[in-house]
Amino acid sequence: MNLRVAVYDDSDALRESLEFLIGSAPGITLAGLYAGCENIISDLAENNADVVLMDIDMPGINGIQATALVKSHYPDVNVLILTAFDDSAKIFEALHSGATGYLLKKTPPAKILEAIAEISNGGAPMTANIARKVLDFFSTKKTEPANSYDLSSREKEVLSCLVKGESYKMITVSCAISIGTVCTHISNIYKKLHVNSKSEAVAKAIMENLTDH
Repeated sequence: MNLRVAVYDDSDALRESLEFLIGSAPGITLAGLYAGCENIISDLAENNADVVLMDIDMPGINGIQATALVKSHYPDVNVLILTAFDDSAKIFEALHSGATGYLLKKTPPAKILEAIAEISNGGAPMTANIARKVLDFFSTKKTEPANSYDLSSREKEVLSCLVKGESYKMITVSCAISIGTVCTHISNIYKKLHVNSKSEAVAKAIMENLTDH
């Protein structure tokens, strides 16, 4: 096993810790350390990473948006979320954007290395309480997609894009509409769903099965 791992996190201290951890682990090579995701597609073209350790809360392109970008360009690259967020909205946004695993930053170093090996062998490593939330969600009886909020077909399409972790700019491409129209649709979605943020809209869409994705 010689896995190449790239790290994306805006914390200097954490990047340094992961650099030491990965650099000292047998069978794992550090492919790169990055404080942001603006150039993640070109980064991966150069570093040939097999696994990406991805923080969520980063300036510019966040980790969920970056995960969607990675999976659209490099579907064989595994993204392992490493974050402080353990709320359901972030978990489901990350998984829907294509993340294969989800760990909290308080995970012991040895467990992070185990997760890297596990994810490369077809596993989906998750911190225990994260896995429980996912299992609780899927064990809940789902209903057929409903439109009790009177969402238009276009609004449902835009909402589906949000669920997949797409940015406003990515939605303009997916739906072939202008950025202004995207903003209008999202504003209307927030009003109809009675939410105030993207995370709340995505969580509600997933929990109430409002889209086909």
